[in-house]
Amino acid sequence: MAVTIEQLQQIEALADVPAPQLQWLIDQGEEYWLEKGDKLFSIGDHLDKTHVFLEGKIRLCAMQQGVLREVYVYDKAHVAGYLPFSRLVTVKLTCEILQRSHFLSIPGPIIREAIKLHYELTAALVGVMTNRVRDYTAFQQQTEKMISLGKLSAGLAHELNNPAAAIARTSGLLQTQVELLTELFKPLSQLQLTAEQVETLDKKINTLLCNRPMQIKSMLEQAAVEDALYNWMEEEELDVNAGELSANFAEAGIATADLDEIKACAPVQYLPLLLQWMNNGAVALKMAADIREASERISNLVNSVKNYTQMDRDGNLQPTDIHTGLRNTLTMLDYKLRKGNVTVEEHFDLTLPQLDAYPGELNQVWTNIIDNAIDAMAVNKEGVLRITTQQDNEFIEVTINDNGPGIPQEILANVFDPFFTTKEVGKGTGLGLDIVNRIMRQHKGTVRLRSQPGSTSFTLCFPIHLQ
Repeated sequence: MAVTIEQLQQIEALADVPAPQLQWLIDQGEEYWLEKGDKLFSIGDHLDKTHVFLEGKIRLCAMQQGVLREVYVYDKAHVAGYLPFSRLVTVKLTCEILQRSHFLSIPGPIIREAIKLHYELTAALVGVMTNRVRDYTAFQQQTEKMISLGKLSAGLAHELNNPAAAIARTSGLLQTQVELLTELFKPLSQLQLTAEQVETLDKKINTLLCNRPMQIKSMLEQAAVEDALYNWMEEEELDVNAGELSANFAEAGIATADLDEIKACAPVQYLPLLLQWMNNGAVALKMAADIREASERISNLVNSVKNYTQMDRDGNLQPTDIHTGLRNTLTMLDYKLRKGNVTVEEHFDLTLPQLDAYPGELNQVWTNIIDNAIDAMAVNKEGVLRITTQQDNEFIEVTINDNGPGIPQEILANVFDPFFTTKEVGKGTGLGLDIVNRIMRQHKGTVRLRSQPGSTSFTLCFPIHLQ
């Protein structure tokens, strides 16, 4: 079935092209059919033909993180392949045939000839190219965001899992400790103690377990206290698990002098039961503290996510504390920082004024640059990330420096170009720094990059007031 002018006019991009020019296109092209499973072109092929898809069904796929993924599916007529003034020389997508499809293909040299002969046709094809660049860029930007989100989500899931698992584990142990309280109640109630002795013991035990400030000890100091407690119980020949009690008492800050005071308050035969009661209380309080700490960790993480994503704010320009965004970003990337053995040095001027900015956009800037820095330092198995903030007259400067291997001078000028990446195939889209550049222009700011072996710095300069 021969291609007709009417078929080409059904394509929105070609609808207003004069009929003689469309007939010229038909006359210069090659008409053919492809079957299901065939490929019209593949990633890496030389871009040398314009393809007019007339009918059937095709799928365009792009490589993402080493896997070929669907980008678009067309079942309506469409123009693809080589287009006038395009700088692409190789194909970026793979076109698969999903059902028998009809094509008209025109060699690139013929299309270049059309630039001289047919203005309306050329203008239509340039419009197709513009739309293709816009759509593909939007797709790649969305991909970049999804990759970043995936990295943040993986780290956040790990960070949340640790305290959540700690809460589950510790709450189960705490239940066991509470059950021990009931077992100890009966023997304790049978102790022959005066009201005065009970009052004295209650005050001392309460002071030891609840009202004593915790003192941080080194491992050697802790071991010394444990040994002293263990020896004290052995010398007293107490029927207790001296190893367990000495370890728990040492962690709770209880020393041999404290046990001497307890011993002086009651008959010696009551001492084992009293120490077991103290041990149960010390362990229960420690577990409660662990649960509280884990809960606070989860709460802080959730709050950081909320602030990072600006969940409770609109997207308008607003006064912004850059340090809040930087710290929330570091929290979101904390797992990756620790995994890469990266030390963070904050040189923050906390007296800086607030910046007129779009906070959510700034968080993308911090994330892209810091994430790239962590990846760069990975080859060293460790690294130092230095973040410095300072005021320069009516501007605020943020410098993010890493001590990775640096960026080779021959590619330094290309790192902000769209789709340029030094990462392995599938590990980046090459849009991270392009996004940074666009957001900086949105804030009327500038980015300066300096790099040499052992030091790469991005200095971001923002005007304090945009209006």
